[in-house]
Amino acid sequence: MSKARTGVYPGTFDPITKGHMDIIQRATRIVDHLVVAVARNDGKGPLFSTDERVELVRADVAPLVAQGISIEVRSFDMLLMNFAASVGATTVVRGLRAVSDFEYEFQMAGMNAKINPVIETVFLMASDRYQFISSRFVKEIGRLGGDIAPFVSPLVAKRLTEQFARKGIVGE
Repeated sequence: MSKARTGVYPGTFDPITKGHMDIIQRATRIVDHLVVAVARNDGKGPLFSTDERVELVRADVAPLVAQGISIEVRSFDMLLMNFAASVGATTVVRGLRAVSDFEYEFQMAGMNAKINPVIETVFLMASDRYQFISSRFVKEIGRLGGDIAPFVSPLVAKRLTEQFARKGIVGE
């Protein structure tokens, strides 16, 4: 009997996009259990609190979990490799949208390998239809009153619209 393989897919997920969901779905094909790790990352000035981001990720992955796919969503506020080890992960999954992502991700993977050489980093290329989507662009389009429905789930679109209205930053 083989040991279950646990992977960690870390990110800020501010907000989770259809691109993130594509990587999550594909990552579940290479690991038995996926921990979607929502980084606290207050230094990035996220639009949503950590708890809100965890809630949105859980809502978006719920249909996969309902199909019996083993996905867990957790927040973390420590060195990624320490978090990965704490959940028994053997793999860190990273998504790449463009060549410009590669240099940064390659350097990070090298540093992570020095910190914990037992945990492998696996890169998944974004699917063609999602390569251009980033949380930053989604927030910018939404902030300016554009249609973000093609890039995020209906719940995330609704919550983004509400968040902009609450903070009074739509159309600036």
